[in-house]
Amino acid sequence: GFRYRLHRRDLPGNPDMVFPARDAVIFMHGCFWHRHVNCGRARMPKSRVTFWTEKLEGNRLRDRRNRRKLRALGWRVLVVWECQLNNPEKVSTLVCKFLNNE
Repeated sequence: GFRYRLHRRDLPGNPDMVFPARDAVIFMHGCFWHRHVNCGRARMPKSRVTFWTEKLEGNRLRDRRNRRKLRALGWRVLVVWECQLNNPEKVSTLVCKFLNNE
């Protein structure tokens, strides 16, 4: 029953889901691409290590900047990680609590 928009390009980071009435955004991050800390899916490739280190660290820093900008604009931000989707019930509870500002 939550109304949302997908990928609003006018917001920093182009959030995956935007809930304007609740001043809330949700990012769905892949563990590898966004460097989920302590996650096995975020391991570094063995080839072209310098390239991947710079690329993936750049993604992580950009994500942090975008979250800060969104918070400065008054948005609440939630990041859902790819590995969390293994437990859909837990993610559903997390998202509902976030959207209900609990």
